[in-house]
Amino acid sequence: MPSIKSVDDQRYVKALSHPLRVRILGILEEQAASPVELSQVLDATLGTISYHVRQLNELGLLELVRETPRRGAIEHHYRAKPRPTSGGDAWESVSVVAKQAVIGAELQQTMDVAGRAASVGGFDRDHARMARLRLSLDPKGVEQLSKAVAKLVDEANRIQAAATKRLDGGKAGEAADTALVTMLFDAIGAPDPSAGRPTPTQKPRAPRRRATAS
Repeated sequence: MPSIKSVDDQRYVKALSHPLRVRILGILEEQAASPVELSQVLDATLGTISYHVRQLNELGLLELVRETPRRGAIEHHYRAKPRPTSGGDAWESVSVVAKQAVIGAELQQTMDVAGRAASVGGFDRDHARMARLRLSLDPKGVEQLSKAVAKLVDEANRIQAAATKRLDGGKAGEAADTALVTMLFDAIGAPDPSAGRPTPTQKPRAPRRRATAS
């Protein structure tokens, strides 16, 4: 089956249409696992997990990495294939349905990874960073910031490639699993604390008095 190269591919949208498949993909992007192992981590029945793993595999999102004999049966271990990401020049032409599926899946996976790490001290070391900025930019500023984020991602990939060479060559210490999340979006839909307040030209209503029985 041809690999999925576009987030607008209907196979991709279908794969992300179920929250359990999104969680399975999130785990298999980090490490290989079998349906048996996934069912234990996700607290779901083996039948349910096997069905969704089969669906993801048939959609071309998984690859079989090894087979392990287990009590007269064969346990299949899968890993997620590299998948298309959001953003870029073609993102504006992607359908709304595909965008919602992709962003929803990425947000869910980000919350899962960050939540698990935070619960066991993943943000405790000095190199940990977390920042959320609310900026007011002109069109040129937005374009510059978008390019800066893309440059950071490219640099992170170069750092990973160099680290892989050192690790494979035995020239580095123990590998440290590290996560980097970048998001750049239009900050729309924020609640307005002043909503419902009277305008400067509008006098506030006087409170009603309760009628008393005579």
